[in-house]
Amino acid sequence: MISYDDFAKLDIRIGTITNVEIVEDADKLLRLTVDTGEEGSRQIVSGIRTFFEDPEVLVGKQCPFLINLEPRTIRGLESQGMILAGGDGETFTLLHPHKEVPAGTEIS
Repeated sequence: MISYDDFAKLDIRIGTITNVEIVEDADKLLRLTVDTGEEGSRQIVSGIRTFFEDPEVLVGKQCPFLINLEPRTIRGLESQGMILAGGDGETFTLLHPHKEVPAGTEIS
C-alpha cells in the first residue's frame, strides 16, 4: 500500500507520439518522440516493439506517460519517462483517452 501523498508524486500526462524509430540491434525497443505539451518533446525508449507489426501506427496516438521518472540510459539512448500500458503475458494494450485532449493534459 502507498499513501495518497506517494501517488501524488507521480506526474502522469497525456502525450502525443510524434515519431517512432526502431532501436537498432534491439528486438523489443522503440524510440518514441512524444509531445508532452508546454515542456515540448521528450524521448521515451520502450520495450513494446513486438506488439506492433508496423510501429508507424503509433504516430499520432495519445497515451499516458509518467514524465517525472528519473531518466535512464537504454542501449545508449536516454529515456525520459515511461509509457503506461496494460497486459498479461501475450495480452497487451496501450491506454488512450476516449477523445483527443491537448498534449500535456494531467492525469489525476
